Amino acid sequence: MTTAPEHYDRLLAAHYTWMLGSDIHAFARDQAELLRGLGVRPEADEDVAIDLGSGPGPQTLALAHLGFSPVTAVDLSRTLLDELAAHAETAGVAGAVRTVHADLLEALPHVAGSGTMAAIVCMGDTLTHLTSRDDVRSLLDSAACALRPGGHLVVTFRDLTGDLRGDDRFFPVRSTEDQLLTCFLEYVDDDTVMVHDLLHTRSDGQWRLQVGSYPKLRLASDWLSGETRRAGLQVRHAAAGPRGMRILHAIKPVGA
Repeated sequence: MTTAPEHYDRLLAAHYTWMLGSDIHAFARDQAELLRGLGVRPEADEDVAIDLGSGPGPQTLALAHLGFSPVTAVDLSRTLLDELAAHAETAGVAGAVRTVHADLLEALPHVAGSGTMAAIVCMGDTLTHLTSRDDVRSLLDSAACALRPGGHLVVTFRDLTGDLRGDDRFFPVRSTEDQLLTCFLEYVDDDTVMVHDLLHTRSDGQWRLQVGSYPKLRLASDWLSGETRRAGLQVRHAAAGPRGMRILHAIKPVGA
């Protein structure tokens, strides 16, 4: 079975910014507004943040624009991390950004000392790329340890727990004159859904089809909120957000 990182390296990484609308800086501004609206902002010059599963960097750039420094971007795709570094240069925040090529579960305890992080984000549906609910619990525990008192955790994810039927399982992701991405969902069991991506690209008048699939976790919003509280964090916000995502915002209690 192809893993999410393998699927991105083979098929999606080269097109990821296009999938987000092509203008990464506009998307980063939107993400900064989302985080600002949740109250995520630095309280001191030395407030640091980490972006788990950063991709090409919209959340990393957003955190840097909000004033966090440094912002550590962790991802398993070297292609996307290189793209992020280029975007940071263009945005004038390269000095506030560092990249780490690593698995996010393994990296967090090593790049974030206990009680040091002012903000940790895991956005863009990265959480559902983990292989099991135990991995999600482990991530939440590591995040709770790494956050300083009053620090923020922000997660966005798709709640895939409801079964869709027939044509409802097909989703157009984005289409332009020479490129079209569609996905459909195949429900495997109570824990897993297979995501099948169909990418059509046109060159010299000829269309080419690339296909791939990878598993995603089915995480219920209530379950994730409960596990966040179990890890010792206070859930401040858990609701539907833009682009079909759920948003969870939690803080580490002062004195914890």
